[in-house]
Amino acid sequence: MTSIAEPNQNCGLCPRLAQFREANRQLFPTWFNAPVSTFGDPDAQLLIVGLAPGLRGANRTGRPFTGDYAGDLLYATLFRYGFATGIYLQSPDDGLRLKGAMIANAVRCVPPENKPTPAEILTCNRFLHAQIAALPRLKALLALGQIAHNATLAALKEKRAQHSFAHGKRHDLERFVLFDSYHCSRYNTNTGRLTPQMFEKVVEEIAAYLGERFDA
Repeated sequence: MTSIAEPNQNCGLCPRLAQFREANRQLFPTWFNAPVSTFGDPDAQLLIVGLAPGLRGANRTGRPFTGDYAGDLLYATLFRYGFATGIYLQSPDDGLRLKGAMIANAVRCVPPENKPTPAEILTCNRFLHAQIAALPRLKALLALGQIAHNATLAALKEKRAQHSFAHGKRHDLERFVLFDSYHCSRYNTNTGRLTPQMFEKVVEEIAAYLGERFDA
């Protein structure tokens, strides 16, 4: 069921993305090929904001960060700090559950070359804004990369000039605390820009801030 926080499966708000989605439906008819909904715990205290679905990741499987390397690092870290239970097998039917956390993307549809335009990011921001408003226990947000950071600030009506992005940085906002990390993509890890230890440190700081590990 579509909610105000989720675009419908044939959302046409961004014509370029809709055209790309339709082309992928023709090329890969068994894939998900639709706006990817948020995933996780409706009582989340932590909202993780990514960039957009990967072509062969979430656009294929229908679940954020599922089916590509970024999900391997993200979910392994969430397991480590008690934000996930079950098992992650890069498939939406693997039984994985999030505890106290939810994942959303700044842009819900896969963009060509993984590069949404500023207009597309702005257009899709209404869904991120609505998702934040729909989480009654939300205390912290984790932005994966600068685009997600800027989109989160826009959704919160915060001024970008006062909160510049930097890996490991913490921003104490009016209602929430925003944490920054480089995106856990294969490119960032292969180049050494982000190591698993660097990413784990950020999530560890978030778990400490929230004051509990949501242990099973």
